[in-house]
Amino acid sequence: MEKKIQVQEETFDLRSEYDHLRSVSLKVGAVVTFTGTVRDLNEDESVQVLHLEHYPGMTERELDKIIDEAAGRWDVIAATVIHRVGDLYPGDEIVFVGMASQHRGDAFAACSFVMDYLKTRATFWKKEKTEAGERWLTTRESDETAADAWGKSQ
Repeated sequence: MEKKIQVQEETFDLRSEYDHLRSVSLKVGAVVTFTGTVRDLNEDESVQVLHLEHYPGMTERELDKIIDEAAGRWDVIAATVIHRVGDLYPGDEIVFVGMASQHRGDAFAACSFVMDYLKTRATFWKKEKTEAGERWLTTRESDETAADAWGKSQ
């Protein structure tokens, strides 16, 4: 399996990331991608800036483990995870997850799994700046529930 893991401040090009996943092998029959963006509203407050921090080295190792776990569950030919850090603004792209597989079921499941685990296990810290001030964000209960559900399946 081919893996690409990047934690970066700069934006990424969706088309080139998709094209790369598609071009890895002629066995690729499905490419599923997820792109997350910064919302302008969270918990009924206007978000001005979302600041992300990470622990270099540790974060990439955690992302690598998450991809390996997905590849152990489903047929994954290639995987890409790009996560941005620094100051991001409403509308900015924050994360790209792409999975290439022979079949759509594996690609969809692997992509969803990686996102659920990324939200709960990856070492990123998020702080929102709103009109009311700054606040560090914690993992949502719904994200924990989604990640926990994978432990019960397969």
